Amino acid sequence: MRKLFLSILVFGSFLATFAQEEDEKYVPETNPLVLEKIEQWQSLKFGLLMHWGTYSQWEIVESWSICPEEYEWCERTKGSNPGDYFAYKQEYENLKKTFNPVKFNPEKWAQTAKDAGMKYVVFTTKHHDGFCMFDTKYTDYKITDSECPFSTNLKSNVTKEIFDAFRAQGLWTGAYFSKPDWHSPYYWDPKYPPRDRNVNYEPEANPEEWNKYTDFTHNQILELLTNYGKVDILWLDGGWVAKKSKEDMVKWYNQKINAKENAYIPNRIINQDIKMDELVIKAREKQPGLIVVDRAVYGKNQNYLTPENRVPERTLPYPWESCIISGGGWSYTKDAKYMSGREGIQLLVDIVAKGGNLLLNIAPTPEGEWQQGAYDLLKEYGNWLQVNGEAIYNSKVLAPYKEENICMTQKDNGNAYFFYLCGEDQTEIPEEIIIKSHQPNANATIHFLGYNKTLHWEVHNDGFKIYIPENLRKNPPCDYVWTIKVSKLK
Repeated sequence: MRKLFLSILVFGSFLATFAQEEDEKYVPETNPLVLEKIEQWQSLKFGLLMHWGTYSQWEIVESWSICPEEYEWCERTKGSNPGDYFAYKQEYENLKKTFNPVKFNPEKWAQTAKDAGMKYVVFTTKHHDGFCMFDTKYTDYKITDSECPFSTNLKSNVTKEIFDAFRAQGLWTGAYFSKPDWHSPYYWDPKYPPRDRNVNYEPEANPEEWNKYTDFTHNQILELLTNYGKVDILWLDGGWVAKKSKEDMVKWYNQKINAKENAYIPNRIINQDIKMDELVIKAREKQPGLIVVDRAVYGKNQNYLTPENRVPERTLPYPWESCIISGGGWSYTKDAKYMSGREGIQLLVDIVAKGGNLLLNIAPTPEGEWQQGAYDLLKEYGNWLQVNGEAIYNSKVLAPYKEENICMTQKDNGNAYFFYLCGEDQTEIPEEIIIKSHQPNANATIHFLGYNKTLHWEVHNDGFKIYIPENLRKNPPCDYVWTIKVSKLK
């Protein structure tokens, strides 16, 4: 399990490289409906990501073992003959014939997510392997195909069931969709062996075939935006599938070689233009105001950025969301070790204080359940947010966002919040807490969220000092992070 987790962290570093490059290259949206939607999304702060597919049966990194690249996350260790690539890929794709998650209960997941304080869900409708977790009419490599035993289940159209269940609990819905599709004959043409993660032929030399792939991709995305109710976010993965000029790719390639960075270097320079501008227009005709996240592709179709398995070290001048593994890997791993309540809650506070959202990944089992560790972690979130949610949702950055172990946010109504991050095993509040960077208005009131009595405070240099009564010190209103509310700052 540790090896798998480390592999995913390494892969995360590849995508982090893209994210770091994008730091100063965000292209703002101009569509008024989308701008309004992005602003609403920024107030949500906490969402759920789920990676789920046939690969969960083998407890392997999602999709990547059928990619012929020499990275740790691409290792083939399962199946009867992992040394034979083509036999392995066939056996991997035959996992469709044994995928039967009969314990699938999206209503339970949705209720748990709501109780945890999550406000939106992003679900993997299709990962790079091409297996569709929805009832598409454009391929039979899908969970509703008759060869998949789960196809006879009343809940076989998993994406629809998840979206319906989460919407019923008031959460937004987001469709993760992989632009590369390693099952499609229009992406990996069976006449040629796959060479890497890219299309295995030259699109510019085979425009008719590439147009078929572009149409295939558009059609599947439009299915999701037509037949599955209101969709708030289209979350596209596979940033290498994008329009590229050879000059840009050569420049990027040389930069990586010169920097000697541990990042993915393309084996070939390929223009994989799937006409994203056209697709986004068609998508928003189906879903007005739709947020589009064309991950790691610089341009107007990346409405917010998505640092993967990392948190930026500073506030960022554009909308962003850290997608983070809660335990194990992105996909299901047996006996996964989940982050502790303290780790999880302090992670959320750190991200929100910097102006971002947290998208927390939970990986369902092959049977369609969540592991108990996921439920335990989400319960910790829920308990904490019941007390402190007003300092998280609809909040904005309060510079400098953090001093020592104290993070901060503010509201448009003038309220400011200071989060005291507890040390490991710390259960008592100190007698005094000093905030150095801000000072309350002379008539301001100060109290801890979850403790409505006002606290005595006084000016301390350029900041202020709060005195904590003994009964509060020994009986904090919550665990892991304590929130001080100031009604008005100077």
